[in-house]
Amino acid sequence: MILIPAFNEAGAIASVVEEVHQFVPGTQVLVVDDASVDGTYERAQSAGADVLRLPYHLGLGGCVQAGYKLAYELGYDYVIRVDGDGQHDPKYIPELLKVLRETGCHMVIGSRFYQSGGEHTSAVRAVGIWIFRLVLRPILGKPVHDPTSGYVGVNREALQVFRGSFPLEYPEIEALVVLQRKRFRFQEVPCRMRPRKAGRSTITAVKSLYYMIHVLLGVFVNILKMEGRRKKD
Repeated sequence: MILIPAFNEAGAIASVVEEVHQFVPGTQVLVVDDASVDGTYERAQSAGADVLRLPYHLGLGGCVQAGYKLAYELGYDYVIRVDGDGQHDPKYIPELLKVLRETGCHMVIGSRFYQSGGEHTSAVRAVGIWIFRLVLRPILGKPVHDPTSGYVGVNREALQVFRGSFPLEYPEIEALVVLQRKRFRFQEVPCRMRPRKAGRSTITAVKSLYYMIHVLLGVFVNILKMEGRRKKD
């Protein structure tokens, strides 16, 4: 399944769905509409996607978790998440699926910094990514080049975890730590990101600072849980 979380992405969602169908024809495309008010639902449907319309705005984490829950209940073994703004190029989906299937890893990350320089990344975000790399390296036991990437694929074991517990705000980094608590493995695949097809990001400089503080606190909480598990073991 291809999961596309979307909130007010009417300007881009149809072309994203059409591109996904182009590169993985015959694969179910699920758009989770996070209570959009701009026609996202109608345009996703008209482009050929199945649409789960949330009655209330849950934010990115809640939106993704809703998609993961449905995918698990429907029996899917692999889910690739693609953002609805057009930044994630669907041509990389087959490679992400291939890595999941052939390596047995639990998560695969489409990384703009793995073997490349990270095009279309703002200076503020680049600094944040550098900080998160430093923080995550000793926790994960291996480097992660693009910890904030939302272009990710997960297998059924990870789906089972995430359907019950998934970070609600800015979930990408905390999700990696949750996987580490389960001793799950991840891999990165090089890919190029594109500019948004429509609209603009809601993450301002102030929100970026809040993002870093919030995520670091979430990581700290997960470390405490990991330590508690080790003591029990």
